[in-house]
Amino acid sequence: MFEDPDRDPAPDPARVPPSQVGLCWDCQWVRIVRNQAGSEFFLCERAKEDPAFEKYPRLPVLECRGHEAKG
Repeated sequence: MFEDPDRDPAPDPARVPPSQVGLCWDCQWVRIVRNQAGSEFFLCERAKEDPAFEKYPRLPVLECRGHEAKG
């Protein structure tokens, strides 16, 4: 099966356990960015509109006023 390049990849629990990511793990505002070396970064899409949010927050995020769990 082919990956959809427009779809955000899901975090890989084998590489980055939820406990190391915190609230971003299941937030609807997160976008996973992977570089060519395979490193994963958790981008907060809320930072585009609201400078109070960090673009790449320090993990694990334990408190966030903007967290909204995915569906």
